[in-house]
Amino acid sequence: MTDSEHEESRSEAQQAEDPSHDRAGLRVALYCVAILAVLYTLHYTRSLLMPFVVALLVSLLLSPLVSWFKRHRIPRSISSVLLLSLLGVPFVYLTLELAEPAQKWMEKLPALTTQLNANLTDISETLSPEVPPPAKPLPERETGFSFSRFFQGDEAEAVEPAVEPPPENALVEGVKEGGVEVLLSMLSVAPAILAQWAIWLILVLFLLIYGPGFYDNFINLFPLIRNKRRAALLVGRLRQELSRYILTVTIINAGLGLVTGTALWLLGVEDAILWGALVALLNYAPFVGPFVAIGILCVAGIAQYGFALAALLPAGVFFAINMLESQFVTPAVLGQHMRLNPLILILWLLVWGWLWGPVGVLIAVPLLVGLKLVASQSQGLHFLVDLVETES
Repeated sequence: MTDSEHEESRSEAQQAEDPSHDRAGLRVALYCVAILAVLYTLHYTRSLLMPFVVALLVSLLLSPLVSWFKRHRIPRSISSVLLLSLLGVPFVYLTLELAEPAQKWMEKLPALTTQLNANLTDISETLSPEVPPPAKPLPERETGFSFSRFFQGDEAEAVEPAVEPPPENALVEGVKEGGVEVLLSMLSVAPAILAQWAIWLILVLFLLIYGPGFYDNFINLFPLIRNKRRAALLVGRLRQELSRYILTVTIINAGLGLVTGTALWLLGVEDAILWGALVALLNYAPFVGPFVAIGILCVAGIAQYGFALAALLPAGVFFAINMLESQFVTPAVLGQHMRLNPLILILWLLVWGWLWGPVGVLIAVPLLVGLKLVASQSQGLHFLVDLVETES
């Protein structure tokens, strides 16, 4: 054997004797199994966990105000009910204002679907014209004498084969089936949405009243937490930073909706308030939300202006306003919090969209910011911060 072969055999023997490689592989396998178990739990317990997580984020938003009232000797129960009432009044008013245009659009949906189906049919036939089927040969007429023709008279000549109606375009059928499925799914989940709404409201109230005391007692009584003071500081900083982030993003999104709605109203677009509120809500999901808003505004433009260049006006106005907000306003206001790698952000949105649907997409970014804050304050997790803040 050569020297290189001896060295290779010696290294293989050392690796076989060293159990650290087996332990590393086992550790990686356990991590993968743990991640899959967490994803499975989050997906199949979403009806239970989703209202709690959303309530936790809202309570973080209102917690500084409740603490301020507490320092001025106002009980947390009174201030929590007062803040929820003040928050609920404009929300209910806006919902009532938007109910009529939303109902109008639901009534216009069948006519709009028919119009879109007709245009989609024309486009589909233009792109892939159908070849007419070959004509069937006509039956030969008898020239001689026939007993059947004699007794049937002229009616035998008048009988023609029935013409079958042409099959409907596959693209049109797909659009119709998709619209019916969406409508039925919305009607089926309505009771569940109302129940989750009630659970969410109760959770927000109890988190505002009893949440801070529960956090402190948990830190003091949980035996695995060794450094109590550091854990209390971490929880306090996390509450403060997340509250500031959620409040800032809410103000920015409200401003975006207000500016967009005002611009569309000045341009004469129908139901501008509805579209402003919609883009404000969708802007909580970066990249995905504005893309969906542009698609909805394109449909609204087609419904008002038809298939013309003016139909792109609402989407174009929102695209210009959103570019100014996303490129200048949000980075200048949020600063360090917006240092998020776009690839990781998109993957994060996809994961939470698969786990919890639209609600998961809307709350994905605050959860990522919270994870980043926890990692920045914890020992041994700084690599996660560097990974999330990776720049191109």
